[in-house]
Amino acid sequence: MIIDDDSDDRFFFKEAIKKMLPPPICLEADSGIAALELLRSAEQLPDFIFLDINMSRMDGRECLTELKKDAKLKSISVIMYSTSSSEKSIAEFFKLGALSYLNKPTDLNKLSEQIYEAIGTPIKRS
Repeated sequence: MIIDDDSDDRFFFKEAIKKMLPPPICLEADSGIAALELLRSAEQLPDFIFLDINMSRMDGRECLTELKKDAKLKSISVIMYSTSSSEKSIAEFFKLGALSYLNKPTDLNKLSEQIYEAIGTPIKRS
């Protein structure tokens, strides 16, 4: 799942995972609030959530906190996904329960590899 208020970033993320074998199903939400609503009603939960930090209404920090408080959702692995690289913020995300942190790449051709690395899966390419 990708949670990001930027539609272009969601598009590029989905394009990157299409290159994976087998291509995973990707849920998406444009806000933390929408994501929580979708996840709380979902029959099948995602294995991973890539969560943008800087979003309006509910930022990534707040969304991560809500995910980890929810008995149904707290076991989903969350990877924080942002252009920000503040070491203090990254350390806080780990304390809040994030599995990993992925800096949004400037080279979109490398995004698939970075996603694989973030989830700890060997590279398989189409």
